Amino acid sequence: MSYREILSALGDEQRRQVLMELKRGRLSAGELASALGTSPQALSYHLSKLKKAGLIYETREKNFIYYELDITVIDEVLLWLTELKGGTHEAIKADT
Repeated sequence: MSYREILSALGDEQRRQVLMELKRGRLSAGELASALGTSPQALSYHLSKLKKAGLIYETREKNFIYYELDITVIDEVLLWLTELKGGTHEAIKADT
């Protein structure tokens, strides 16, 4: 995981929509595709980019793959951006 991969993944509207859907909780690829109105094939590309960036992770249960947000990576990015802006670690802690 690198900041470049993370920021690249976040730069795409479709991937941001995937993250917003996953904010609600764990979803299967089919549930995500249905919620976003896209094909499973198109969604697969975006899920791959998000996984590579470390923003989501998958768990397998029988014939299904479920996806969830990885909040730790998002926290790291927020911390980095706050430091870049000139803020402090305490500013992040106060907001969470």
